[in-house]
Amino acid sequence: MEIAKLAPADGLLTTADVPREAKPSPALSPHTRRLLQDPVVPMLLRMAWPNILIMLAQASTGLIETFWVARLGTDALAGMALVFPVVMLMQTISAGAMGGGISAAIARALGRGQRDDADALVLHAVVINIVLGLVFSAIMLAFGRPIFRALGGTGGELEAALLYSNVVFAGNVLLWVMNGLASAIRGTGNMLVPAIVICVGVVFLVPLSPVLIFGWGPIPALGVAGGGTAIVAFYAAGTAVLGWYVLSGRNLARLRRARLRGPLFRDILRVGAVASLQSVQTNLTIALATALVAGAAGVDAVAGFGTGVRLEYLLIPLVFGLGAPLVALVGTNIGAGQQQRALHIALTGGALAFALTETLGLVAAIWPAQWLSLFSAEPSMIETGSAYLRIVGPAYGFFGLGLSLYFASQGAGRLFWPLFFGFLRVFISIVGGWLVLRWTGSLEWMFAALALGLVVFGTSVALAIRSGAWFRGQ
Repeated sequence: MEIAKLAPADGLLTTADVPREAKPSPALSPHTRRLLQDPVVPMLLRMAWPNILIMLAQASTGLIETFWVARLGTDALAGMALVFPVVMLMQTISAGAMGGGISAAIARALGRGQRDDADALVLHAVVINIVLGLVFSAIMLAFGRPIFRALGGTGGELEAALLYSNVVFAGNVLLWVMNGLASAIRGTGNMLVPAIVICVGVVFLVPLSPVLIFGWGPIPALGVAGGGTAIVAFYAAGTAVLGWYVLSGRNLARLRRARLRGPLFRDILRVGAVASLQSVQTNLTIALATALVAGAAGVDAVAGFGTGVRLEYLLIPLVFGLGAPLVALVGTNIGAGQQQRALHIALTGGALAFALTETLGLVAAIWPAQWLSLFSAEPSMIETGSAYLRIVGPAYGFFGLGLSLYFASQGAGRLFWPLFFGFLRVFISIVGGWLVLRWTGSLEWMFAALALGLVVFGTSVALAIRSGAWFRGQ
């Protein structure tokens, strides 16, 4: 259905809301022209699969490390668990939030036919990510002990956390630069090269981790620090290969010397910095919900909830697989003046993300024990985790819908509504969950509040974007 032909009574965009489609500039490359003209669904799926692969590969690095570190004992495993949320926050901000700002800015520049600006944006992206990587490294190296103590670390687990964290954050800038370069490549619509580089890196990480942790031949055993060293080596190799690719001129947007300009920094940061709040929202919701469960039901319930909610974390890389192409496609089409097509792409991507995440949520709700038993056979843990998945799992589709449209909004450079409804989700989930726990003492009612927060988030973002919120005031 043509959006511009819908009646105003539908509450959707009309021809008065959306300008006529602009014809692609003759200065555009053939690759950019495909982003502006190819059929949407096949193009989205073609661009998404390598990106899903890359995010699953990066997520698996934590599982690989956990598998081997667990063999060092409880303190090492608990110490790594303290560091993991902070590392995940760095990953989601550098790849998803700031990375989305980088991809969106480059995509819009290419859509306008401004190749010189696209090249200059690569340099500005690298500068931003180096600065942010160094800032976060300094914070964690200087204040790691009080931070991990505040998270509950004591004794041997605290010392193990510091050993692992100090190594990982000493090389944190490499993670930021690697994800910055990958985002610059994805902004051109090229999802395959970052996927290949990072997946190959993960393949080498599989044998490298145990060698550095336990030692082999002349290589000494480094213990938990060896796991951190393997991760940093992975970052370094990825940065080197992606840097070579961009510097070689093979990428549509090249890294070359240019004068640093405030407007180009703002073009990235006005999306990336604001989008970082979304990563904070997701982690804050889960952290506060865990605290509510702990206060109401104890350790076994926390284990069950924590194991169940891991599935929500795994949805994020799957949605990002569609989200990164949405950033590039929406940004390129808006840059070219094709607003109707950009909106159609966003809503199509949202529908695909809903279908994918809702399917996984329903499967988890029907067979929760199959997921939970991968981690523990404790009956009380499985009971709590099963209750969570049965109630919240069917709402996962709305999480996928809202998150995918958040990525599309990065491409449009309009993040107010996804972030506003993200904060509403936090309020409904946490304040609502706290109230029903006080009134009923039932974890199941608290899980219902979490599910309601997801439904409101996804539905509200979709309705706002569908009604033309991106284009008001233009």
